[in-house]
Amino acid sequence: MSRPKRLLLIAYHFPPLAGSSGIQRTLRFVQHLPKFGWEPIVLTVHPRAYELTRDDLNGEVSTGTIVRRAFALDAARHLSVKGRYVAGAARPDRWMSWRFDGVRQGMKLIRDLEPQVIWSTYPIATAHVIGADLHAKTGLPWIADFRDPMAQDGYPADPATWRQYADIERTALLNAARSVFTTPGAAREYARRYPDATDRIAVIENGYDEETFRAAEVALPLRAPLEPGCLSLLHSGIVYPSERDPTHLMRALQILALDGRLAPGRLKILFRASSHDGLLAEMAAQHGVAHFIELMPPIGYRDALTEMLRADALLVLQASNCNDQIPAKVYEYLRARRPIVALTDPSGDTGQLLLRSGISSMARLDDAGAIAELLASMLGSEGAFKGLSATPESVLAASRAMRTSELVGLLDSVRDETQMRG
Repeated sequence: MSRPKRLLLIAYHFPPLAGSSGIQRTLRFVQHLPKFGWEPIVLTVHPRAYELTRDDLNGEVSTGTIVRRAFALDAARHLSVKGRYVAGAARPDRWMSWRFDGVRQGMKLIRDLEPQVIWSTYPIATAHVIGADLHAKTGLPWIADFRDPMAQDGYPADPATWRQYADIERTALLNAARSVFTTPGAAREYARRYPDATDRIAVIENGYDEETFRAAEVALPLRAPLEPGCLSLLHSGIVYPSERDPTHLMRALQILALDGRLAPGRLKILFRASSHDGLLAEMAAQHGVAHFIELMPPIGYRDALTEMLRADALLVLQASNCNDQIPAKVYEYLRARRPIVALTDPSGDTGQLLLRSGISSMARLDDAGAIAELLASMLGSEGAFKGLSATPESVLAASRAMRTSELVGLLDSVRDETQMRG
């Protein structure tokens, strides 16, 4: 009898980590892989390594899934003295201590369970270091899931960390059986950097989980308006000061208010779990638009999806310096089937995805005048947002089950290539 098809997944982002949408990619692959004949084996960190934990996603990991939690410390919390720690203890990231027990535990899993493929996922770079070590020690084919680019112009800012990032990505592109990115732009960039690896570069975009959305829809009857006549525009997740700079959005609100086209009580922009509430509050006050803004704390994942379904419209912020990236929540926005206000470059990957999905309500994030006109046109006078939701075809294509089928195609291909060589 042939061995069962098994995949060793190396991922920092895994339950009970709280506060990161990055957890969804690994979690949903783990959920859906058995339906396609692949058994996932998870190598992650001990929960002490997480700054925040939450139990709401623990139940979504099947009790039959093998999850091995290796020793790991967060240098910023566990190795600091009076808030300072040795820089080398946080290169390539604050969890570099994970590497040592991660490799030890990974080797034991490989000996005991005989996975045919190794898969590691960024944005915690140490995961790729562990993947590279295990590949070198065992010869098992390795898939490096980059999601987004690593070493970029000016990022990481620390030169020593940048060099380590560059070394890690070079090791992966030269040695991994496949290097996977979540956007076409990122894949094009790495094909340019590593032309000899072009035929080993693949794209598997992020997505949404249909089963979780169905459960979230049960709570929809609880929906209540913010206040009579007030429309809600929701931004769910982190507002990065550079990559999702809301300055021109605040200016656009100011323009509409001063022109008399937007009255108090007509619109409320909800920022859920922005991680920069202080900055947003300061910006809103400076522009005199605080009455249009509401800042809200983090909530559980399912509650966040229910909130998307309940919002009158959903807000995307993505600057042109991230044209090769697509926020993971955009796929959840598509599934929520609500009007989307997209403040992004139409030529970037986020803009192109939305346009292909039937969303044309778009303005550049750095153009306050265009944002003001877009908001004015969408608000209208009918008491609801005028805007398009995603086409059914684009929603179906973005499900996590479909993304897992794409991953399985890679796994089968890599496994077959290895068997032919062996």
